[in-house]
Amino acid sequence: MFPYKDENPTVLTPVVTVGIIALNVLAWVFVQGLGAPGPLARSVCQLGLTPGELLRTLPAGVRVPLGDQFSCVIQARPHYATVLTSMFMHGGWFHLIGNMWFLWIFGNNIEDAMGHVRFAVFYLVCGVVAAATQVVVQPHSGVPMVGASGAISGVLGAYLLLYPRVRVHTLVFLGLFVTTITLPAYLMLGYWILLQVLGGLPALASADTGGVAFFAHIGGFAAGMLFVGLFVKSDNLRRRPTAPVVYRSWS
Repeated sequence: MFPYKDENPTVLTPVVTVGIIALNVLAWVFVQGLGAPGPLARSVCQLGLTPGELLRTLPAGVRVPLGDQFSCVIQARPHYATVLTSMFMHGGWFHLIGNMWFLWIFGNNIEDAMGHVRFAVFYLVCGVVAAATQVVVQPHSGVPMVGASGAISGVLGAYLLLYPRVRVHTLVFLGLFVTTITLPAYLMLGYWILLQVLGGLPALASADTGGVAFFAHIGGFAAGMLFVGLFVKSDNLRRRPTAPVVYRSWS
C-alpha cells in the first residue's frame, strides 16, 4: 500500500516540512550527484552512519563492499556527525522520492500540531533515536545507513496517536492491477509498522544485512509515539478544522 493523500487540512504553512524536503533534495543534487555512482558511493561512505565504525567494533582499515565497484573503509576515528548527516543522504531516486512523499503527506499535519520550531526539533530527535536503535541492534555492522525514513517514522508514530481516524487514500498494487482504497490512519499505519517488525526479524541473524534499516523505522516510530506529547501544542490542536483528536497533550 502506498498513501497518496489524506483528508487532514492544515492551518499553518508547513515551512519546516518543505525546508526538510528541500534540504534532502539539495543534498541529493549537490552532494550525491543525482545518484551518479562515484558521488553516491563517496557520500554514503563519508556521510552515512556505520554502526561498527561509530562504536569501534570493527577495526580501522576494514573494507566493506558497496556494490560491485566501490567499498567503504572503516576509519580509526568515528565521525559522530554522521548521526545527523545520514538523515539527509539517500541510496537512490526511489528511496528519496518515497521518503519525501511520506514526509509531505504526514509531516505537514504534525508540524501544524506542534508549530515550526518544535516540529524541527521533534524530527531530529526521532531521527537520532532511530539511528541509535539500528546501531544497538546491529553494533558490528559495517554497512552504512542512510535515509530520512527513521525520522519520518517518528512523524508516522505521532500521526497515529494524534489522528488515528483520519482517512488516508492509498494505492494498492495487486500484480499488474492497481486500485485505490481509503483507510483510517490507524489501519494504514498499523499495517506499515507491522511490515517493519516482520521485515526486521531476519536481520537479527546477520550483522551486515544491507537493504532496509527496519529497526531504525521501528525505533523512530516508537520515539514519535513516546515524545509527541512533549512537543505538541494544545492550542494548535484545538484550532484544527479536523474532527476532535482522541489525544491530550502534555503541554
